[in-house]
Amino acid sequence: MTDESGEHGDAVGDGVVGDDASDEPDDGAPDEPDDHDAPDELDEEAPPSPEGEGPLTLEEFYRAVEREGRPVVTAGEVARRTDRSQAAVTEALAGLEREGSVRSVDVESDPVVWFPSQWGDLATRERAVLFPQRREVVVDAPTQYTRARMAQFAHLVDTTGDRESGTRGYLYRIRREDIWSAPFDSLSELIALMRSVLPRRSDPLEDWVADQWNRAHQFTLSTHEDGYTVLSAASENLMGNVARQKLDEEHLHAPISDTESWVRDGAEAAIKRILWEAGYPVVDERDLETGDPIDVDLHVDLRDYQREWVDAFVEKRAGVLVGPPGSGKTVAAMGVLEAVGGETLILVPGRELAVQWREELLTHTSLSDEQIGEYHGGVKQIRPVTIATYQTAGMDRHRSLFDSRRWGLIVYDEVHHIPSRVYRRSADLQTKHRLGLSATPVRESDDEEEIFTLIGPPIGTDWTKLFDAGYVQEPEVEIRYVPWRDDEAQNEYASADGRERHTIAATNPAKVDEVRYLLAQHDDAKALVFVDWLDQGRDISEALDVPFVNGETPHWERERLFERFREGDLRTLVVSRVADEGIDLPNAGLAIVASGLGGSRRQGAQRAGRTMRPAGSALVYVLATRGTTEEDFAQRQTRHLAEKGVLVRENDVS
Repeated sequence: MTDESGEHGDAVGDGVVGDDASDEPDDGAPDEPDDHDAPDELDEEAPPSPEGEGPLTLEEFYRAVEREGRPVVTAGEVARRTDRSQAAVTEALAGLEREGSVRSVDVESDPVVWFPSQWGDLATRERAVLFPQRREVVVDAPTQYTRARMAQFAHLVDTTGDRESGTRGYLYRIRREDIWSAPFDSLSELIALMRSVLPRRSDPLEDWVADQWNRAHQFTLSTHEDGYTVLSAASENLMGNVARQKLDEEHLHAPISDTESWVRDGAEAAIKRILWEAGYPVVDERDLETGDPIDVDLHVDLRDYQREWVDAFVEKRAGVLVGPPGSGKTVAAMGVLEAVGGETLILVPGRELAVQWREELLTHTSLSDEQIGEYHGGVKQIRPVTIATYQTAGMDRHRSLFDSRRWGLIVYDEVHHIPSRVYRRSADLQTKHRLGLSATPVRESDDEEEIFTLIGPPIGTDWTKLFDAGYVQEPEVEIRYVPWRDDEAQNEYASADGRERHTIAATNPAKVDEVRYLLAQHDDAKALVFVDWLDQGRDISEALDVPFVNGETPHWERERLFERFREGDLRTLVVSRVADEGIDLPNAGLAIVASGLGGSRRQGAQRAGRTMRPAGSALVYVLATRGTTEEDFAQRQTRHLAEKGVLVRENDVS
């Protein structure tokens, strides 16, 4: 098993992790004792539990078996693990045996040993093992609740095991970036959540978390009463040995005091990036201009969680709304616009999304057509609310125009693009509030922390609340491993190498038959079939007699087909990457990913997210050619969904 960086990770299916020091992340944290000198943490005695009072329960017996790490236990071992007398445990076990919950057998080495009657109950129970020195947690068979909670302070590294039997294991790593970006107002709230989900407390781990939390609050950008920006440090040592060592005259104009420096105009974003890389995120408290005020009324009632998003953002003045498609991030952004009441710039990846934003603003707010401008392609309008593409806003000939405005709010839609070279230029635009929107703020290069550095911390990361409240339909995701159609295709794959192998596996002809089979099984569902290869898209389109939308499709034709799909005139569309993001295709109850498994985790989550809508069942099938690298790619693509609490099944196609 490998993690995203390509390094070998640990097997987690049985809750046991290998060499403690082999994959320690180099995260710049303070030195800790070497893991080779640490005792085996699996043999570490757990702290006394509140057991020992009242009759022994079956749940306590299960925990005792797990702690012993053996399939059978003696009454003495259960007594030690539950802090009870052996006589009391023996009597209780006899009662559980009469109920049929446990069984016993006489052996020569010990008079009686006990074991669960239903091994499946024990095998499929959630179990967590904490490795505090490596800051890793292994969770076997985690519930959706546990996965959603872990996602708020830890990074999902890998999964393994068989989901059908309920033995899927999850390996989490708690990184400094996860603590810096944790969506909590105080350290005590973060620690409380960690204690609620981790199997036991660890003072060294909590001390490290506290240190990282404090690191994220050591430097502050603020506005001086004379109008210029000031960088402040919590101590003279931090300013002298960190800020002034890492920054130069391009960033700092002059010192003001031992803990304050005068910042050069336009250097704020660079300062935040440099200090982040040095291990110190910067709190941005600048008092920026909001431009001319805008009186905007929202014409739709916000849901409770959307109101929580808006309130959290207004308090922080910067952040990224992280929620699945269909959860209403766009409407929540309009709620932010109403609350801020200043001139607003909305940045989008393409013209289609710009048109959709304009329509949504006219539908859901009191803004008039004259108050909304678009700035892209042949349209060049600057209005109180302006919608522009990232590419246009970053161009030198247009940038000065955008930078001269006193934006009260900049909305970064599909914000996961920001770390890329072209898009990140827009992050330097000055504004009082920065709001990012994304269902999947992850990138294959694992630089998603840059999103939170440049824009703001994540808001609304607990998807479980949305699923449980019924606001968003939780999808059912299944990876289907498809065999080769014949020996000739398999032999062609075996004799190829590199990129050619990937192409042959992705365009396996047997996938056409599997797509046809799945559509027949769900003939009443509106379906999207995703492909990355034009020839494959054309083959599926011809075999199913349905349209294929790709980059070569004229813009007007693309919009016409999407509209027919929305209206229900078209039940099935084959689409290339043009539908991965930024295109509103509501009520797609079925998504089939026929190829594209070499893409990123974000792409996989975006495609699965096309089925996350408020009503109806939602199904996602990911096709991978059996025995090829597509198997690993498929698991990587769905990992982010698993991290958010979405169940992912696996199935071999016969």
